[in-house]
Amino acid sequence: MEQEPRAQYLADSSWLEENLFDPAIRVVDMRGYVRTVVKDGQQEAVYVGAPEEYAQEHIPGAIYLDWTQDIVDQDDPVEAQLAPAKKFAEAMAKAGIGDQHLVVAYDTHPASQFATRLWWALHYYGHTRVVILNGGFAKWKREGRPVDHIKPNYPRATFTPEEQPQLRATAEDVLKMIKQSGVTLVDARDSGQYTGAVVRGEGRRGHIPGALSLPREMLINPEDGTFRSNEELQHIFAEANVVPDNRIVAYCNGGVAATTVLFSLAMLGYPQLTNYDGSWNEWGIHQDLPVEV
Repeated sequence: MEQEPRAQYLADSSWLEENLFDPAIRVVDMRGYVRTVVKDGQQEAVYVGAPEEYAQEHIPGAIYLDWTQDIVDQDDPVEAQLAPAKKFAEAMAKAGIGDQHLVVAYDTHPASQFATRLWWALHYYGHTRVVILNGGFAKWKREGRPVDHIKPNYPRATFTPEEQPQLRATAEDVLKMIKQSGVTLVDARDSGQYTGAVVRGEGRRGHIPGALSLPREMLINPEDGTFRSNEELQHIFAEANVVPDNRIVAYCNGGVAATTVLFSLAMLGYPQLTNYDGSWNEWGIHQDLPVEV
């Protein structure tokens, strides 16, 4: 299963095809959508999984996890928050993902944000053996690689969650960090939401004070959906003044798109990376939290 150094984060499609049936690997299909409609600057969003697409065709041996149900806390009033340890561990165990497995996650999102969400969630619970299929299912299909419709039945596994609290911030944490020395807040939403030209749901317009705008699509090669080279990523982050010495706290609407930014920074070796999981779904509706337009 040896690959190049960048492969501790990314799996190449040719490598995955060669290793598809390695028992040490669990391939996870994370396909889903954030379906949006914009009218007069007001955006409505619906979070949905794509189990029917998985059932129709998927990478052979892949397990399906629904980003809107299997790994979220459905009792949290803030939509799409990470599932508590017990529920998350049960979802992994039931899917056959154990402490020993290398997880290869993929989706069809242009910025692989559902796959990177699983990457971040696994890291939060102490499981660092996880990579993203570079280019996702779309690239896999374009290359004519195998697909099937068979749902695998892996034996139940043992997944031991060990929370890494430094990887996840609360609204209270972020409030203390605003304009604090040594902290960089990164808004991964599209620029319209950042500037306030577009507002989603019941949220307010604008962004967290002091946050810089870095839409996650900037990190992806538009022609094939792969992550940009480390050199290109370094240039993008340097231009945005995202420096390795700082603690980087990324957010979006639901802590999902933010993980594409965090994943890209991790590939560059940035040591202090945190996801504000509540993101604008939480911050935008609380009148006592400051906003900037």
